[in-house]
Amino acid sequence: MSSQAGRPPVWSYWLVLPLFIVFWGLFAWHLESPLLPGPLQVLETLMEEARGGQLWFHLSATLARVAVAFTLAMLLGTFIGIAMGRSRTANALFDPMLVLLLNLPALVTIILMYVWFGLVEAAAVMAVVINKIPNVAVTVREGARSLDYRLEQMATVYGFTRWQRLREVWVPQLFPYLMAATRGGLSLIWKIVLVVELLGRSSGVGFQLHLAFQVFDVAAILAYSLAFIGVVQLIELGLLQPVERRANRWRQPEQAHA
Repeated sequence: MSSQAGRPPVWSYWLVLPLFIVFWGLFAWHLESPLLPGPLQVLETLMEEARGGQLWFHLSATLARVAVAFTLAMLLGTFIGIAMGRSRTANALFDPMLVLLLNLPALVTIILMYVWFGLVEAAAVMAVVINKIPNVAVTVREGARSLDYRLEQMATVYGFTRWQRLREVWVPQLFPYLMAATRGGLSLIWKIVLVVELLGRSSGVGFQLHLAFQVFDVAAILAYSLAFIGVVQLIELGLLQPVERRANRWRQPEQAHA
């Protein structure tokens, strides 16, 4: 079975989105309420923010935080997950902490980081990283536990270096788990970064949503939300899916005979 089987085709977006916009416009026209502006009003607000430069400034601030937090969380979480999957001692040491962090609300972590370190950029990024590391570690741990011991033996017989063993044996087997951690990580980090910005930063999409909420500017809330969702979808369609397809090419002959 193909890895793409459970994913809707791209054309479905071009069918569903126009229907959603039409329904949204009709519903807003029927209500005639400032609490639900129509698509054209939201688009006008979005264009004004873009022309004034505010949209690009705050989007770039949010994306920078996401990039830093995601990179740190993936590196640390992958290292911890591999160690836990390959060593019972490491698993015994880290597992109680992972359980604790997995059940700790993100809001609590954010507040504690701001209280302990102040309303600074490092505290904001640290709060996001701490919330994401456990998810990455748990996912990668399962992949490390499922590594084929026969391939390990082959690597030993052929005298693979550590780098060769990592590149040729471990990474191909861990790739599905890394992709799962990547997708889950991005979907979680987007949300946490917005909360971090709303509570303690003076830039970013979350900060703008906070300002718009204070004056009940629903058009601005929807404009920034849609811009943010658009960027997330571009990353998914333009980066993650092509990388996944390219990395899974070696599976195609096997899938064709399945």
